[in-house]
Parts: sequence; C-alpha cells; structure tokens
Amino acid sequence: MVSKTYNTSTESVTVSATAGGASGNVLYTVPNNNDATIDMLFISNNNTASKKVYVQFYHQDDTTYYNLVNARSVAGNTSYNVLESSHMHLHAGDKIVVYGETTNVFEATISVKQFYNPSRT
Repeated sequence: MVSKTYNTSTESVTVSATAGGASGNVLYTVPNNNDATIDMLFISNNNTASKKVYVQFYHQDDTTYYNLVNARSVAGNTSYNVLESSHMHLHAGDKIVVYGETTNVFEATISVKQFYNPSRT
C-alpha cells in the first residue's frame, strides 16, 4: 500500500549534455521503495538567444526513454513550465533526463512529492 504521507524533494541541474538517453543529464531519479508525483518542472534559458531543449522520461519497467519535450525552442532569458498545471506520476527507478542543443545554457528544476511504497524496488 502506498503511504498517503510524503516527503518533498526539489532538484536542479545545469544542463551540460547535448545528447539524450544515457548521455543526458539526470535531473531526478525516484528512489527505491517510492512512488513520486512531479508538481513542477521548469526549464530556464540563461542565454540571450532562443535555444532548443529536450526532456525525456526514463521508464524503469521497460528500460526505455520517452520524449516529453522534443526540440522545444525557449526564448532567451525566459523559463518554460513543462507540465503547466498537470502532474506526472513516477515510480522507483524512473528518471527525468534533460539535454539541450548547446551546453550550459539551460537550468532545469523539478519539485516532487515522494511516497513510500514497499512494493517498489
């Protein structure tokens, strides 16, 4: 049974990767014995020019990377709210991975609720 109580976690990374999958920057990994709900996922472009960003979801069940955001152009010195008002549910071993067309231009920040679930390993 999933706990109704939760811990929160907020993580940030400067995006240095220019390729996805295993080469991308891991922004967040759900810990063992946990499920997670993403409350917020922001991408900030710290450059003056528009640049493209990519966000992937790694699904532990089938060990596959799926595109959430593919070549999204983010205007210079602005932020992009990836999920807007939506939430995304993850479980143990799932990851959020980011990369950009140019290294060290983007910063990514995620905020999640982590729920203890002993059936997730």
